[in-house]
Amino acid sequence: MNTTRTTTVTCPNCGRGNRVPAAAEGRPKCGHCKQPLPWIVDAGDGDFAEVADNATTPVLVDLWATWCGPCRMVSPALEQVALDLAGRIKLVKVDVDRNPLLSRRFEVQAVPTLLVLDKGETVARQAGAAPAHVLREWVEQAVAGRRTAAGG
Repeated sequence: MNTTRTTTVTCPNCGRGNRVPAAAEGRPKCGHCKQPLPWIVDAGDGDFAEVADNATTPVLVDLWATWCGPCRMVSPALEQVALDLAGRIKLVKVDVDRNPLLSRRFEVQAVPTLLVLDKGETVARQAGAAPAHVLREWVEQAVAGRRTAAGG
């Protein structure tokens, strides 16, 4: 596991670059303007538990493949959802061809397969691509439903 792996994210508010770790507690904020940053990372068989299962933020998982046309179409929509819900979710992308253990764990039969995880537990699942506004609504409902069930 590589806990020091980071990605550089440009703050949508002020335009400054920020290094965001693949795995961390809390939620990333811009070092300059303190606004929430979109959290988009890749994960695989070796680091998924650290990056996604142990996340304190709900995780949107994109199980995709390089050869999949709908996967390439939905990727920008998912990134838009991560931007729209910055500070509320983490987007974790998993290449199913390179990560057979995760493909089996989540019983992937078609790509893209999208999941919403809360503390490592699947709370919503969807196969296929959809526009950003539909995906955002789906994620928001899954997260709100989970909070209602957990919090009463």
